[in-house]
Amino acid sequence: MQSEVLIEAEKLTKKFGDLVAVDGISFKILKGECFGFLGPNGAGKTTTMKMIHCVLPSTMGELTVAGMDVARNGREIRQMIGVAPQEDNLDPDFTVFHNLIVYARYFDISKAEAKKRADELLNFVQLEEKRDVIIEHLSVGMKRRLILARALLNEPQILILDEPTTGLDPQARHLIWSKIRSLQKQGVTIVLTTHYMDEAAKLCDRLIIMDRGKIIEEGNPPDLVKKHVGEEVLEVAHDEKVMRLLQETFQGARLEVVGEKIHVFTNKSRGVFAQMLREVPFKEAVIRDANLEDVFLKLTGRRLRK
Repeated sequence: MQSEVLIEAEKLTKKFGDLVAVDGISFKILKGECFGFLGPNGAGKTTTMKMIHCVLPSTMGELTVAGMDVARNGREIRQMIGVAPQEDNLDPDFTVFHNLIVYARYFDISKAEAKKRADELLNFVQLEEKRDVIIEHLSVGMKRRLILARALLNEPQILILDEPTTGLDPQARHLIWSKIRSLQKQGVTIVLTTHYMDEAAKLCDRLIIMDRGKIIEEGNPPDLVKKHVGEEVLEVAHDEKVMRLLQETFQGARLEVVGEKIHVFTNKSRGVFAQMLREVPFKEAVIRDANLEDVFLKLTGRRLRK
């Protein structure tokens, strides 16, 4: 059975004067999946997401949501989307509960229904005990959970999450992840951007990696890891003699110096590094599983972006 395409872009482009923020990208997001946008700062991720939820018009190309054109059906599309932005834009003068009630007015939700949904959502994000607390007395994690609850007030079919767990402690991050998975099981389509590669690997069914406004790779996390960096990575203390030996032993492998370490990436099967270390023990040698961060750094580089 073929999956339904819910969001589709074709040669989508956004320019700000001479700056091309999004450069002719094409992608499809399926109904009910968790789809990720990854990329360095300035890659065009957030701009793309703003075009999806109709707060930023495109310059060229086509973009549809549930078969509707974002340029002509913005109001209808916004009604079916919930947005949790990266920034904290809660009203500091209101309580937790009142923030939700006021927001519900944007969707013409009746007062009685708004109160019902607000109570249910505060329970969902485990903030029921903070119902009557002023926003400034909440922790960063509590604010992020409230922003998620607010994004769900209109019972959206699509939930857009921009850096949903930035700055959170591990407990809060895992709670947010649990809630995202729960929403997806209920049929909500999740679209997210994140700088945490472990988050993307755990949550995303598929993702695209963007750089300088273009899509440079697309796929599901396990396949991308296997395609670009293999199954395992060997890390050893950097030494020119060791470097030469590694180059001779793993011809065709990618060797990268990262700080005081040499990272060895190969498409050889799991266990080849362990076999080598039994024969030639290296100083400070570590074998670890390859991961999505390895893929990200290989494709976008290690240089910091402003």
